[in-house]
Amino acid sequence: MRFSEKFRNSPAAARAVPFILFVLLTAAQGKFGATSTYWLYLAKTVAGAGLVWAMRPVITEMRWAFSWEAVLVGVGVFALWIGISGEWTTQNSLWVKLGFSHPPEKFAAAWNPNKQFGSASALAWLFIAARILGSTFIVPPIEEVFYRSFLYRYIATQNFLSVPLDKFLPRSFFITAFVFGFSHNEWLAGILCGAAFQWLVLRKNRLGDTMTAHAITNFLLGVWVVTRGAWQFW
Repeated sequence: MRFSEKFRNSPAAARAVPFILFVLLTAAQGKFGATSTYWLYLAKTVAGAGLVWAMRPVITEMRWAFSWEAVLVGVGVFALWIGISGEWTTQNSLWVKLGFSHPPEKFAAAWNPNKQFGSASALAWLFIAARILGSTFIVPPIEEVFYRSFLYRYIATQNFLSVPLDKFLPRSFFITAFVFGFSHNEWLAGILCGAAFQWLVLRKNRLGDTMTAHAITNFLLGVWVVTRGAWQFW
Protein backbone atom coordinates (compact mmCIF):
# COMPACT_ATOMS: atom_id res chain seq x y z
CA MET A 1 0.00 0.00 0.00
CA ARG A 2 1.33 3.40 -0.93
CA PHE A 3 2.08 5.90 1.84
CA SER A 4 -0.59 8.31 0.61
CA GLU A 5 -3.15 5.48 0.61
CA LYS A 6 -2.36 4.72 4.26
CA PHE A 7 -2.85 8.41 5.02
CA ARG A 8 -6.20 8.36 3.22
CA ASN A 9 -7.47 5.64 5.55
CA SER A 10 -6.72 7.72 8.67
CA PRO A 11 -7.29 11.49 8.56
CA ALA A 12 -5.70 11.84 11.99
CA ALA A 13 -2.55 9.94 10.99
CA ALA A 14 -2.30 11.93 7.76
CA ARG A 15 -2.04 15.13 9.78
CA ALA A 16 -0.07 13.89 12.79
CA VAL A 17 2.42 11.29 11.53
CA PRO A 18 4.45 13.63 9.25
CA PHE A 19 4.78 16.11 12.11
CA ILE A 20 5.85 13.39 14.55
CA LEU A 21 8.46 12.04 12.12
CA PHE A 22 9.74 15.58 11.60
CA VAL A 23 10.02 16.08 15.38
CA LEU A 24 11.86 12.77 15.82
CA LEU A 25 14.40 13.72 13.16
CA THR A 26 14.81 17.09 14.84
CA ALA A 27 15.46 15.40 18.18
CA ALA A 28 18.14 13.22 16.56
CA GLN A 29 20.11 16.22 15.30
CA GLY A 30 23.48 16.42 17.03
CA LYS A 31 23.17 12.97 18.59
CA PHE A 32 25.73 11.47 16.21
CA GLY A 33 28.44 14.11 16.43
CA ALA A 34 28.46 17.87 15.93
CA THR A 35 28.07 17.74 12.16
CA SER A 36 25.03 15.46 12.40
CA THR A 37 23.06 18.54 13.45
CA TYR A 38 23.45 19.83 9.90
CA TRP A 39 23.30 16.61 7.90
CA LEU A 40 20.19 15.45 9.72
CA TYR A 41 18.56 18.82 9.12
CA LEU A 42 19.23 18.38 5.42
CA ALA A 43 17.84 14.83 5.56
CA LYS A 44 14.83 16.08 7.52
CA THR A 45 14.14 18.70 4.88
CA VAL A 46 14.28 16.16 2.05
CA ALA A 47 12.11 13.71 4.02
CA GLY A 48 9.71 16.53 4.85
CA ALA A 49 9.33 17.38 1.18
CA GLY A 50 8.40 13.77 0.51
CA LEU A 51 5.88 13.79 3.35
CA VAL A 52 4.27 16.99 2.08
CA TRP A 53 3.99 15.44 -1.36
CA ALA A 54 2.36 12.33 0.14
CA MET A 55 -0.02 14.44 2.24
CA ARG A 56 -1.18 16.75 -0.52
CA PRO A 57 -3.70 14.43 -2.28
CA VAL A 58 -5.25 13.49 1.08
CA ILE A 59 -5.38 16.76 3.01
CA THR A 60 -7.56 19.04 0.92
CA GLU A 61 -7.08 22.06 3.19
CA MET A 62 -3.31 22.01 2.66
CA ARG A 63 -3.32 24.47 -0.24
CA TRP A 64 -1.25 27.65 -0.32
CA ALA A 65 -3.23 30.90 -0.40
CA PHE A 66 -2.15 34.53 -0.52
CA SER A 67 -3.82 37.54 1.11
CA TRP A 68 -2.92 40.88 2.63
CA GLU A 69 -3.77 39.42 6.05
CA ALA A 70 -1.22 36.64 5.50
CA VAL A 71 1.49 39.19 4.68
CA LEU A 72 0.56 41.35 7.68
CA VAL A 73 0.61 38.42 10.10
CA GLY A 74 3.80 36.98 8.62
CA VAL A 75 5.73 40.24 8.91
CA GLY A 76 4.20 41.02 12.31
CA VAL A 77 5.16 37.65 13.77
CA PHE A 78 8.70 38.07 12.46
CA ALA A 79 8.91 41.44 14.24
CA LEU A 80 7.59 39.83 17.44
CA TRP A 81 10.06 36.97 17.18
CA ILE A 82 13.15 39.17 17.02
CA GLY A 83 11.70 41.93 19.21
CA ILE A 84 10.69 39.94 22.28
CA SER A 85 13.75 39.13 24.33
CA GLY A 86 14.49 38.96 28.01
CA GLU A 87 15.63 36.76 30.85
CA TRP A 88 12.34 34.86 30.92
CA THR A 89 11.35 34.73 27.25
CA THR A 90 13.33 31.64 26.17
CA GLN A 91 13.07 28.15 27.58
CA ASN A 92 16.85 28.04 27.97
CA SER A 93 16.63 30.78 30.59
CA LEU A 94 13.12 30.12 31.93
CA TRP A 95 13.74 26.59 33.19
CA VAL A 96 17.08 27.54 34.73
CA LYS A 97 15.48 30.43 36.62
CA LEU A 98 12.72 28.15 37.85
CA GLY A 99 15.29 25.56 38.90
CA PHE A 100 14.16 22.85 36.51
CA SER A 101 17.06 22.75 34.05
CA HIS A 102 20.82 22.67 33.61
CA PRO A 103 22.98 25.78 33.87
CA PRO A 104 23.62 27.77 30.66
CA GLU A 105 26.87 26.02 29.80
CA LYS A 106 24.90 22.81 29.22
CA PHE A 107 22.76 24.33 26.51
CA ALA A 108 23.31 23.24 22.94
CA ALA A 109 25.40 25.52 20.77
CA ALA A 110 23.61 27.75 18.29
CA TRP A 111 22.99 26.31 14.82
CA ASN A 112 25.83 28.03 12.93
CA PRO A 113 27.24 26.29 9.84
CA ASN A 114 29.71 29.13 9.27
CA LYS A 115 31.35 28.28 12.58
CA GLN A 116 31.20 24.54 11.99
CA PHE A 117 32.36 24.39 8.36
CA GLY A 118 34.08 27.73 7.78
CA SER A 119 32.60 31.10 6.91
CA ALA A 120 31.15 31.22 3.38
CA SER A 121 32.33 27.67 2.64
CA ALA A 122 30.35 25.54 0.20
CA LEU A 123 29.04 23.31 2.99
CA ALA A 124 28.04 26.30 5.09
CA TRP A 125 26.03 27.75 2.23
CA LEU A 126 24.47 24.35 1.50
CA PHE A 127 23.13 24.06 5.02
CA ILE A 128 22.08 27.72 5.18
CA ALA A 129 20.13 27.28 1.94
CA ALA A 130 18.59 24.04 3.21
CA ARG A 131 17.53 25.75 6.42
CA ILE A 132 15.95 28.74 4.74
CA LEU A 133 14.23 26.71 2.01
CA GLY A 134 13.10 24.02 4.46
CA SER A 135 11.72 26.49 7.00
CA THR A 136 10.00 28.46 4.24
CA PHE A 137 8.39 25.71 2.15
CA ILE A 138 8.41 22.48 4.20
CA VAL A 139 7.89 23.48 7.84
CA PRO A 140 4.76 25.64 7.29
CA PRO A 141 2.53 22.96 5.70
CA ILE A 142 3.66 20.25 8.12
CA GLU A 143 3.23 22.39 11.25
CA GLU A 144 0.07 24.20 10.18
CA VAL A 145 -1.66 20.98 9.21
CA PHE A 146 -0.77 19.47 12.58
CA TYR A 147 -1.51 22.42 14.85
CA ARG A 148 -4.28 24.32 13.08
CA SER A 149 -6.05 21.56 11.14
CA PHE A 150 -5.60 18.59 13.47
CA LEU A 151 -4.75 19.54 17.09
CA TYR A 152 -7.04 22.58 17.34
CA ARG A 153 -10.04 20.57 16.21
CA TYR A 154 -9.09 17.23 17.83
CA ILE A 155 -9.06 18.88 21.26
CA ALA A 156 -12.75 19.60 20.70
CA THR A 157 -13.72 16.16 19.34
CA GLN A 158 -12.12 13.01 17.97
CA ASN A 159 -14.34 13.50 14.94
CA PHE A 160 -12.25 16.58 14.19
CA LEU A 161 -13.14 16.80 10.50
CA SER A 162 -16.67 17.75 11.55
CA VAL A 163 -15.36 21.00 13.11
CA PRO A 164 -15.21 23.94 10.66
CA LEU A 165 -11.82 25.64 10.42
CA ASP A 166 -13.41 29.00 11.21
CA LYS A 167 -15.11 27.89 14.43
CA PHE A 168 -13.67 29.66 17.47
CA LEU A 169 -13.10 27.22 20.32
CA PRO A 170 -11.60 29.02 23.34
CA ARG A 171 -10.10 25.93 24.99
CA SER A 172 -8.61 24.67 21.74
CA PHE A 173 -7.34 28.15 20.86
CA PHE A 174 -5.35 28.64 24.04
CA ILE A 175 -4.10 25.06 24.37
CA THR A 176 -2.90 24.98 20.77
CA ALA A 177 -1.16 28.37 21.10
CA PHE A 178 0.48 27.20 24.34
CA VAL A 179 1.69 23.89 22.87
CA PHE A 180 2.95 25.64 19.75
CA GLY A 181 4.77 28.24 21.86
CA PHE A 182 6.56 25.71 24.03
CA SER A 183 7.63 23.67 21.02
CA HIS A 184 10.06 26.56 20.40
CA ASN A 185 12.86 27.91 22.55
CA GLU A 186 11.33 31.41 22.24
CA TRP A 187 8.22 30.30 24.13
CA LEU A 188 6.58 33.70 24.65
CA ALA A 189 6.97 34.77 21.03
CA GLY A 190 5.85 31.28 20.06
CA ILE A 191 2.59 31.52 22.01
CA LEU A 192 1.78 34.89 20.44
CA CYS A 193 2.75 33.49 17.05
CA GLY A 194 0.48 30.48 17.52
CA ALA A 195 -2.41 32.75 18.50
CA ALA A 196 -1.83 34.97 15.45
CA PHE A 197 -1.71 32.02 13.06
CA GLN A 198 -4.86 30.52 14.59
CA TRP A 199 -6.65 33.87 14.27
CA LEU A 200 -5.76 33.92 10.59
CA VAL A 201 -7.27 30.48 10.04
CA LEU A 202 -10.42 31.56 11.86
CA ARG A 203 -10.67 34.73 9.79
CA LYS A 204 -10.07 33.14 6.39
CA ASN A 205 -11.65 29.72 7.03
CA ARG A 206 -8.74 28.03 5.28
CA LEU A 207 -5.21 26.91 6.04
CA GLY A 208 -3.41 28.37 3.03
CA ASP A 209 -3.09 31.95 4.31
CA THR A 210 -1.52 30.73 7.54
CA MET A 211 0.94 28.56 5.62
CA THR A 212 1.91 31.68 3.66
CA ALA A 213 2.21 33.80 6.82
CA HIS A 214 4.33 31.09 8.45
CA ALA A 215 6.54 30.94 5.36
CA ILE A 216 7.01 34.72 5.33
CA THR A 217 7.95 34.73 9.00
CA ASN A 218 10.46 31.91 8.61
CA PHE A 219 12.00 33.37 5.46
CA LEU A 220 12.47 36.81 7.02
CA LEU A 221 13.88 35.20 10.16
CA GLY A 222 16.34 33.17 8.08
CA VAL A 223 17.53 36.28 6.24
CA TRP A 224 17.84 38.11 9.58
CA VAL A 225 19.86 35.28 11.12
CA VAL A 226 22.32 35.10 8.23
CA THR A 227 22.75 38.84 7.62
CA ARG A 228 22.88 39.84 11.28
CA GLY A 229 24.69 36.79 12.64
CA ALA A 230 21.76 36.20 15.01
CA TRP A 231 22.30 32.45 15.09
CA GLN A 232 20.55 32.08 18.46
CA PHE A 233 17.23 32.17 16.61
CA TRP A 234 18.18 28.97 14.79
